[in-house]
Amino acid sequence: METFDRVLGKVSMALAWTACAIIPCLFTLIVIDVSIRSIGYNPPLFTSSVVEYALLYVAMFSAPYLVRIKGHVAIEALLSVMPHPLRRALAYIVYFLCGTSSLLFAYFSYQLMYYAWVDDILDIRGVDMPQWTQYLPMLIGFLFVGLEFLMYLIGRRHYYSYDLGEVKDGV
Repeated sequence: METFDRVLGKVSMALAWTACAIIPCLFTLIVIDVSIRSIGYNPPLFTSSVVEYALLYVAMFSAPYLVRIKGHVAIEALLSVMPHPLRRALAYIVYFLCGTSSLLFAYFSYQLMYYAWVDDILDIRGVDMPQWTQYLPMLIGFLFVGLEFLMYLIGRRHYYSYDLGEVKDGV
């Protein structure tokens, strides 16, 4: 399980670095688009479509890493005053719900991606893009978010700041 967790961490980090690499490309496209528009010319039609797609990739590729480093918002005020056994039970319920719902979203994303691929559906905007490219980052992101939460569920790490008596962070 240690090896799986280590590989999962490396994949989450690689996805996060990919998201980081996309951001300067987005910045460049937006600056070019606005600059061309401000001097009175028509910018390329593809820029807004590509930026919209890229934002989806950035959000979904950074999500597993944020789960791993506990970068998502968690409000612990109520949890901090609960008795330890109740906190522990509630934490595992949250891990289970988040993990299974993420894996369920990954499954539905896979189905949508598969049918868009098989039916060769195009997303027609400024540039024609295969519609499956909208679902691919959701499949990848939700799959790895679900796996990260399942690692919390089996006790490899814990998400909340209080001590659950489990193995400490393996980040």
